[in-house]
Amino acid sequence: METEADFLALVKQISLLDSNLALIEWDSRTYLPRDAGSFRSELTGMIGEQELALRTGQKMGRMIADFTAHPDALDTKGQQVFRLVKRDYELNHDIPAADYADYQRVVADAQQVWETAREAQDFSRLQPYLEKIVAYKRQFIPYWRQGQATPYDVLLDQYEPGMTVAQLDPIMATLKAGIAKIRQTIQERGTQPRVDFMHRAVPEEVQEKVVRKIVQRLGYSFAKGDLSRSTHPFTVPLNRNDARITNRYASHDFQMSLLGGIHEAGHGLYMQNFDPNFDNTPLADAPSMGLHESQSLFNEIFIGRNAAFWRGEYPRFQQATGDIFSDIDEPTFYRGFMFTQPTLIRTEADPLTYPLHIVVRYELEKALFNGETTVAELPALWREKYQAYLGITPANDTEGILQDIYWPGGDFGYFPTYLLGQLYAAQFYHAMSRELPTNAILASGDYQKITDWRIQNIHRLGATLTPTQLVQQVTGEPLNPQYWVNWMTATYEQAYQVNH
Repeated sequence: METEADFLALVKQISLLDSNLALIEWDSRTYLPRDAGSFRSELTGMIGEQELALRTGQKMGRMIADFTAHPDALDTKGQQVFRLVKRDYELNHDIPAADYADYQRVVADAQQVWETAREAQDFSRLQPYLEKIVAYKRQFIPYWRQGQATPYDVLLDQYEPGMTVAQLDPIMATLKAGIAKIRQTIQERGTQPRVDFMHRAVPEEVQEKVVRKIVQRLGYSFAKGDLSRSTHPFTVPLNRNDARITNRYASHDFQMSLLGGIHEAGHGLYMQNFDPNFDNTPLADAPSMGLHESQSLFNEIFIGRNAAFWRGEYPRFQQATGDIFSDIDEPTFYRGFMFTQPTLIRTEADPLTYPLHIVVRYELEKALFNGETTVAELPALWREKYQAYLGITPANDTEGILQDIYWPGGDFGYFPTYLLGQLYAAQFYHAMSRELPTNAILASGDYQKITDWRIQNIHRLGATLTPTQLVQQVTGEPLNPQYWVNWMTATYEQAYQVNH
């Protein structure tokens, strides 16, 4: 029988290969020369095959069997690592290799076709590929299933372990009702903010300096990270001493770069503060995609869109931007910063309307995999739901169902994690506010106490707990969407000067 040391050595090999893949991804999306793509794909494919072989190969299979039969051979850390490694192994090792390879080819082709379908504004070009992807997912679901009630529960569980339709349906209902009420209130009893200054030109180099200073004071360490430029902001998890972030800038959209940098720094802060004892194991990660998003959205929404934060931050922002906003006082700036209106594009949505974009995708995915609709019916259902929930209808497929690459990429079940991230963040913020004078801390500009609370209560724990266990431990109760509704209600009523 293999020893715990042997097991952790194999896990470390996998972790190091993952770090190589992450470094390659960072380089590919930042500094890779235009003509280097084919060589880079070959390198990525080779390392990916090696990593998969270690994760699902015979040696790992023997270890899974041995330690399942003899759990006492592992100490506490070993058992925590084993729980995660075994879950990953069981999800993947039984799927027929030839079918999975064909599925990967379909996904690769679908992502290319998605680009041309977007240009042509024509979903029908993508439809046959999407039908194949869905068919393969349905074929794989029995291999992945571990007692979940519905096929879609199986897909949810891959991104948010333990999450189910039975939990999400009432959450979605609460959010739809809460958002509708807030939007009605600010429309009927609020005052529209001034927004013309939000598109004033701010030089990109000035924006980058502002982002660097803010994220550093929010706890992101440049001794353990980097801020580069990319087409779409992202974070690369190499290890706790190398968690790099990227951002994008547009001279007439300073809000995008500011919130984008603050968002990615939340991911980076999480990665930089895992317990060192978790190095080179899957414990050096968040328990789920939703919980990782909770920390980026904690930064972006519950700090970056907080009135107390801007009371302290705005004088520094004015100083950094010279006379660009010298005629705009802080209350006027904040109100314009919080302007809300429905958008067709998910990634351009404000935090109040953003959840509705996820509700649409969730309801379509759930119906698709639980046998209530077909791929061919999705575009019409998409238009109907956007009109019902947001009051707007896409004029074409490109600004509708073709706007995201996730479905051509096979990532069904992923979208709800974006919404769960907001809900987790709201509940964490509420729990923290019971212990700390958050408004005073944010207004002071010294955020160290908030950073320390997050590190101690969330970041250092890594993936030692399940999502359900972590939320219960940190907040004292299960996930509750009402904290998000309450925060958004108070925040938007303030920003829109609602009269009671």
